Amino acid sequence: MKRRRNRKSNKQTGAPKWMTTYSDMVTLVLVFFILLFAMSNLDEARFEAVQESFQNRMLFDFYPSMVPLDNPTDQSKHDKEDNQTGDNDSEFDELKSNSNEQNPATEEDSLDNLVSEVESFLDENNLNGVISANRSDEGVVLVLQESILFETGEATVLDSAQSFLDKIGLFLKDVPNKVRIEGHTDSRPIISYRYPSNWELSAARAGSVIRYLTSEYDLDDKRFSSVGYADTRPIAPNDSEKNWSQNRRVEIVIMEYKEQEAE
Repeated sequence: MKRRRNRKSNKQTGAPKWMTTYSDMVTLVLVFFILLFAMSNLDEARFEAVQESFQNRMLFDFYPSMVPLDNPTDQSKHDKEDNQTGDNDSEFDELKSNSNEQNPATEEDSLDNLVSEVESFLDENNLNGVISANRSDEGVVLVLQESILFETGEATVLDSAQSFLDKIGLFLKDVPNKVRIEGHTDSRPIISYRYPSNWELSAARAGSVIRYLTSEYDLDDKRFSSVGYADTRPIAPNDSEKNWSQNRRVEIVIMEYKEQEAE
């Protein structure tokens, strides 16, 4: 009898054949998506927003980690410090909001204090009949009529007016506010070699007052500004001698703090 040869069974080892084809397909799909990503236009703002959202640790503060911590004590310490920092931030925000709520009242108080100082100054120096004080949106306005400062049609400060300007200079030396000097005239035209119109006359009068105050009382020139309005801002109708005299004036505007900060 012939011996039967023991045929060894050919057992397949390794991954099945279909796995090779599947792997190739997955690789091609991956390459396809990589090419799409490389050719696309990335919105950097959205990408940074998403990246920041993942980096923001606060998103996960209320979700305990499923992975045990290596140093739970240290982590608890950091959490405690973060909580304390959050409390301090909330207190700071509360103080900031309270200060912002108080700002309007503080600004109003500063203007009221300035008005009170000017009125007290006029009373103490018996200037109420010569200088009038008005409150405006910018600050306090001192009104000086032409008759106490200049000759008609001139811009040279009279000697008799120096005593009034001296008192104003002493007051301005004690306050840090900025000051604007305004020159005003009536509507009657003026034609002279020195002042061809009311524009030049009103500007020259404002400049003369500034020059006197800054030179006599060593006031900072940067605090002052001058403007000539001619007859464009009358306070009375230009129809009589009395009203003309009211319109011929110099106004000293003591600016409020918030006005001078906005400049």
